[in-house]
Amino acid sequence: MTETTAAVAAKGGKGVTAGIIIAAIVAAIGIALWVVQMSGGMIQTAMRNLDSWGLYITMFMFFVGLSAGGLIISSVPKAFGIKGFGGISKVAVMTSIAATVGAIGFVVVDMGQPLRVWELFVYSNLGSPLMWDIIVLMVYLILSCVYLWAQIAAEKGKVSHAALRVISVVALVCAVMVHSVTAWIFGLQQSHEMWHTALLAPWFVSSALVCGTGLVICAAVALRAAGYLTWEQANLVKLAKLLAVFLLVDLYFFGCDLLTEGFPAASGAEIVSMLVSGPLAPFFWGEIVLSVLAVIICVVPQLRTSPLLAAAGIAAILAIFCKRVQLLVGGFQVANIDWPAVLTPYTVTDWEGNMAQAYQGLVYWPTPIEFGIALGVVGLSFLVFFLGLKLLPLKPADE
Repeated sequence: MTETTAAVAAKGGKGVTAGIIIAAIVAAIGIALWVVQMSGGMIQTAMRNLDSWGLYITMFMFFVGLSAGGLIISSVPKAFGIKGFGGISKVAVMTSIAATVGAIGFVVVDMGQPLRVWELFVYSNLGSPLMWDIIVLMVYLILSCVYLWAQIAAEKGKVSHAALRVISVVALVCAVMVHSVTAWIFGLQQSHEMWHTALLAPWFVSSALVCGTGLVICAAVALRAAGYLTWEQANLVKLAKLLAVFLLVDLYFFGCDLLTEGFPAASGAEIVSMLVSGPLAPFFWGEIVLSVLAVIICVVPQLRTSPLLAAAGIAAILAIFCKRVQLLVGGFQVANIDWPAVLTPYTVTDWEGNMAQAYQGLVYWPTPIEFGIALGVVGLSFLVFFLGLKLLPLKPADE
């Protein structure tokens, strides 16, 4: 490889440049649709009084998991002084930063009017889990940036290994906290089935480890194929084995939650029925099948080729997305009081019939503008990641 070719590969080559352009276009389209949403109001979305959270908050939960998982994978080896994964730490932290930007973006578009963001701080309620999450997310994003800078500086001898280890420990604690606090937003609400459980915080952490590890695997395989890094297959296999363990733990938590909700004919039995054989069944079985498929690929040596491991990472990520959809949409489906709101076209889907008919069609499905704005926020996350690859010295060095 010539010096010029090596320099191009170090910056990701034409692939990263093309990624920046495509991500920027997608983000711009999303911003344009967001302006349309702000001008016409949130009525343009499918969210109503009885389904007050939708695709945006689902994606917020999902992206928080992606971000926390990436930082945990990066910080654990340094925090405990063990061998890492072949110098992939900086790329993992960059995925964490990009995903955190996306998570914050989904909160902003869900607010309806971003000019009121300042009211969060002027009239903040520190007893609210929502405010805890805002504070933790801001600290988490800043800490992720500091951690990435510390790793770059440590390679140049400007930060000692002891200091880097301290930052790694703090980053690890913060990564666990950001997902725990996000879980408490749901878990501390007694009025919603599928949410009010002490299991939710550790379950969110296990999900973060699943999708974060899957994301790092996909990023590593893609960057190795692009010539951005040279990474031993043994390191990829180590991550794959970790992914299998995380998936099995996550499925175990899922089984425990389903048993508690539905046995025998418990208060959450309606939700379990909706998941197993009702409108949310495609997401339920999608999570199960995708998780099992990913585990099989990760534990069978003959299947642990780079393309299949990347497929396993994608399957794991999609499985966690399916779980996020089940959690959010399922939690809204059984009203805890008889008359939660005046029956109008803006609160329920069938307001002219009786209560049973009104609630029958409450399974939420996003409108096209929600899909477009969500895709724009995803594009923004990819833009941040590709810019990091292009502008920062993230090319891994052996650990």
